[in-house]
Amino acid sequence: MAEMTAASTPAWAIEKPTALLVLADGTVIEGRGLGATGSAVAEVCFNTALTGYQEILTDPSYAGQIVTFTFPHIGNIGTNDEDIEDLNPVARAGAVGAVFKADVTNPSNYRAAAGLDQWLKKRGIVALSGIDTRALTGLIREKGMPNAVIAHAPDGVFDIDDLRSRAAAWSGLIGLDLAKEVTSGQSSVWRETPWVWNEGFGEQDDPTLHVVAIDYGVKRNILRLLSGLGAKVTVVPASTGAEDILAMRPDGIFLSNGPGDPEATGDYAVPVIQDLLKTDIPLFGICLGHQMLALALGGKTAKMHQGHHGANHPVKEHTTGKVEIVSMNHGFAVDADSLPDGVEETHVSLFDGSNCGIALTGRPVFSVQHHPEASPGPQDSHYLFRRFVNLIREKRGEDLMAERA
Repeated sequence: MAEMTAASTPAWAIEKPTALLVLADGTVIEGRGLGATGSAVAEVCFNTALTGYQEILTDPSYAGQIVTFTFPHIGNIGTNDEDIEDLNPVARAGAVGAVFKADVTNPSNYRAAAGLDQWLKKRGIVALSGIDTRALTGLIREKGMPNAVIAHAPDGVFDIDDLRSRAAAWSGLIGLDLAKEVTSGQSSVWRETPWVWNEGFGEQDDPTLHVVAIDYGVKRNILRLLSGLGAKVTVVPASTGAEDILAMRPDGIFLSNGPGDPEATGDYAVPVIQDLLKTDIPLFGICLGHQMLALALGGKTAKMHQGHHGANHPVKEHTTGKVEIVSMNHGFAVDADSLPDGVEETHVSLFDGSNCGIALTGRPVFSVQHHPEASPGPQDSHYLFRRFVNLIREKRGEDLMAERA
């Protein structure tokens, strides 16, 4: 038998971990590092979507979170400059960390401009692969979404005691206003329309209505769908006052998605929404916008045990009796029992019965918890954008469009 040399590598050798996920309870999960080096402290959630990892990681609603992907093969189609959702990629609003089961391979897709590892480095997202994501998902389902530190060091040298201390010391998302971290710095006009295969994005050059979108962490595809239905969309920062919004003479007002605790953002956002509700201008909210509309109407919100994150969530619409499969991303929810008289529950999750939509009786005001823009996710809920535009058309005495094409 040949003598083993120092340079040889036995088949049973244990690979030195180059990335760690250290939970607040002291649990240390070892993996292989990729993406940015360094560390980040955040809340760990899991996402069950099979596709759309680039849209997920650039969704500003994931600020302050580390996303565990339950689908094992992530990165196969690479990345490009079209499938991002935050308005300002330089600011890199979105998830701070990512956890994968399988190692990321070279991309195989005609739209790929770069591999996922390279893109993660550019975005500053710390990632690890090679762990049992089913076990981590089971832990989250049992114990809730833990605070943690994700760390990547190519030399495999970590101060585990320090990482444990940082994870345990982080206060978490409750009471945290993250909308102010991801919102636009100034007002702007959005004209891009939805992507069409083999053509790319279009541009709205003949708008027939004006929507002011309050940006708590808005996603691009929401704005594209509004623009594609004939809207000139003016995007304003989260702190914009009602007087300034009304001075723009909008036909409709949109409350966007966003990260963090709705009650914390509501300190300054809810009074604005309450002033806007004194008008008869149609109003539509999504995600964080839905939660803050509920707060403005007298309802309450609460932190969820494991949250809803994925593109395969069944939701029933009470107004039609239909069930739709939707994209979800939220760790807080509206308490349906807290909704006052005059506020109707329109949508409910068929997973756990949690609230997914409300409407103000007799008023052109409604919102949903899920993400009808389908980026990523199915397009079952696209009709909600047409419903919003129809409220504007009805107020102006114009013909209505079919909600479902």
